[in-house]
Amino acid sequence: MIQLVALLWRTDPIVLLCNRKDLIYTWGSKPLDCSSPKSMWFLWNIFSKGTHMLQCLCGKSLKKNKNPSDPQLKGIVTRLYCRQGYYLQMNPDGSLDGTKDDSSNSSLFNLIPVGLRVVAIQSVKTGLYIAMNGEGHLYTSELFTAECKFKESVFENYYVIYSSMLYRQQESGRAWFLGLNKDGQAMKGNRVKKTKPAAHFLPKPLEVAMYREPSLHDVGETLPKAAVPPSKSTSEPVVMNGGKPVNKPDKPAT
Repeated sequence: MIQLVALLWRTDPIVLLCNRKDLIYTWGSKPLDCSSPKSMWFLWNIFSKGTHMLQCLCGKSLKKNKNPSDPQLKGIVTRLYCRQGYYLQMNPDGSLDGTKDDSSNSSLFNLIPVGLRVVAIQSVKTGLYIAMNGEGHLYTSELFTAECKFKESVFENYYVIYSSMLYRQQESGRAWFLGLNKDGQAMKGNRVKKTKPAAHFLPKPLEVAMYREPSLHDVGETLPKAAVPPSKSTSEPVVMNGGKPVNKPDKPAT
């Protein structure tokens, strides 16, 4: 049995003949009656639920359901070249610094989109995420938390800058940025200015890749692996607790 359904669009209605096998479109000549509530209701249902209605009319699905566990996010594998002359790298122990070696696997990062102009920066070699804590220190985390989110912006000189989505200067509202100093050492985010070369990075994409959306965890849920913020007061790395630097307990007096 052939069903006749009128589809009204702009000033020309379309007549859809659907015999559950083929869709045939022909043009009519009657103008669209915009004053008719029935016509407007019909248009709303067609264009807001078009896929579902066509599926019901034709008796078959127009698209296959995707497995939620399949990779859904399109990101890139890249190297981040800092304007200071270094490639950002994550060492095997999780520490961050710069290298001039443009072929090192330690400088390969997954740039995963986790929001509008928001990315997660994950080391290809270690699988750890770059994060920034409330003191401005960079550290690395096995879990993806809010401290691992960086806003990706293009500066006026076409270099890219990465700022923490969670922390900024309380008084001025100035953002905290990922940065390397002139010696290739990671800087505190609250000391990096977006107008300086320390904050300017040039992504050098190697390939496009698909990623699963990282599972968001609470900050402080677990002890991050290899958290090594810079410290001038001691030669030993500060122990990190959920992204917060804490002092080691003093040894009891004997």
